[in-house]
Amino acid sequence: MKRRDLIKGLTLLPMGGSFIGNMLPGEAMAGTGFKHGSKRNLVKELGIRTFINAAGTYTTMSASLMHEEVMDAIDQSAKEFCMLNEVQDKVGERIAQMLHAEGAMVTAGAFSALTLGMAGILTGTAQEKIKRLPHRLEEAGIKSEVLLQMGHYDGYEQALYNTGVTIIAVETADDVHKAVNEKTASMHFLNCNAQEGKIMHEEWLQLAKKYHLPATIDIAADVPPISNLWKYNDMGFSFVALSGGKAIRGPQSAGILMGKKEIIAGARLNDSPNGVTIGRGMKVNKEEILGMYAALDKYINQDHDKEWKMWEDNIGFINDAVKKVKGVTAEITVPPIANHTPKLTISWDKNIIKITRKNLGDKLRNGNPSIELISWGDPDNSISLTVFMLKKGEHKIVAKRIQEELAAASA
Repeated sequence: MKRRDLIKGLTLLPMGGSFIGNMLPGEAMAGTGFKHGSKRNLVKELGIRTFINAAGTYTTMSASLMHEEVMDAIDQSAKEFCMLNEVQDKVGERIAQMLHAEGAMVTAGAFSALTLGMAGILTGTAQEKIKRLPHRLEEAGIKSEVLLQMGHYDGYEQALYNTGVTIIAVETADDVHKAVNEKTASMHFLNCNAQEGKIMHEEWLQLAKKYHLPATIDIAADVPPISNLWKYNDMGFSFVALSGGKAIRGPQSAGILMGKKEIIAGARLNDSPNGVTIGRGMKVNKEEILGMYAALDKYINQDHDKEWKMWEDNIGFINDAVKKVKGVTAEITVPPIANHTPKLTISWDKNIIKITRKNLGDKLRNGNPSIELISWGDPDNSISLTVFMLKKGEHKIVAKRIQEELAAASA
């Protein structure tokens, strides 16, 4: 029997005792003892490992934890029906005002923002072009090339490739001059790799203006500082792609695309809930859209100096604790662009402390409580961590556990 046929026949069945709540026959026995009205801890029920996050806002580690205000927005909006486009209209208008942009929309993360923004440039609001992406762009009269500095390749340019474009690598202003032709659609800039390229923001924008091309920028993890939320709109970039689930602590599956009104209009038409579009599968529900707005509103209005002081105090506590172990040195730095928060690198003399980075990481991961550190990029006798995503008091646990393991490994 099909589900719709079963539901159609519900009125024919006796009310008393046939159903538990609104469940269909058999559903009450299918779960794991869930009772109507009770709250379940599914993480605990399913045996999913939780951990202290001393690594940062990495997607694979579920990024950040949402504030209560965000959860309230999600919970309240989940109880009402709304037209999705109206939610995007209202939220996009507010976000654009907050972030100094002509237009804005909530996307399914920064990667989605890049794809939709690129699609908006390629198609505008032309429905026939929208239907063609990502295939045979030139046959449909769609420009098909994007310029990107060699030092800005990091893998996330795949978001642009997904629209069907070809990316042309350049290094100098002269390279840009030689590369621009009638097929050039835009010039893209990866902000976190700004120092890896030979052309900085202002010159990149000047070149784009010279050749009448949109200049776009990916700032996915480049907040804080808070000023980056509007800095690149004020500079004149045509669109800016931002992650919503990192420092802003919105839904991890949400991001923001902001920029020129005509690009946002095109991106919206390339996105869900519209069908026959490249973005149909990038659906963002009303709860995430409103949750993203609530997160952004809270982030802009919070005390950032107080937060930074807390990070400095917490990382200083860990720094002081681990250096009590003979043979250990530590250094606090702040990455210049992406993940711009205090970072602690802990190193040890391999002749004194007999443990590798991997072994230390495994001991912390498999301990109780489980702790995750930054697990790449360091030498074999070094680890790195941040306090960016630690809950209150967790810096003391992290300090104690690392100190214990390094001391235990001492010769």
